[in-house]
Amino acid sequence: MDPQVVLLALCTGLGFGCLLAAVRSLATAASLWARGRRVTGRVTARAATDRGRGRLVVYSDHLGRDFVLDPGPLGPLCGVPPVGGSVPVVHAREHPTRAGLWTTRHLLAPSFGWFLSATVAFGTGIVTAG
Repeated sequence: MDPQVVLLALCTGLGFGCLLAAVRSLATAASLWARGRRVTGRVTARAATDRGRGRLVVYSDHLGRDFVLDPGPLGPLCGVPPVGGSVPVVHAREHPTRAGLWTTRHLLAPSFGWFLSATVAFGTGIVTAG
């Protein structure tokens, strides 16, 4: 079997997989936007023993239970204020653990990243086929 054909098939499969993940991420963001419950969360620092990077967001659901959202190390790029600040959070009504920051950058960043990965995979496949 020709190695270029195998590489083209792998790049195409990876590209479609990344494209599917982008569509799924976009559908999740749209679902949270349309049917999510919006609450205000407080930004807190991580514990000294926590090896993760960035800050955490603590929010409560409509029953008063507290949950913790980890926006990840890129949280400051997505609009997380300094420790002690407040930030809008949106979560699914039935599942308060499925949450995201109520900012366009935080909700759409994963789908943009997957779409960019799909573009790179498809581009690599085209370059190797040519």
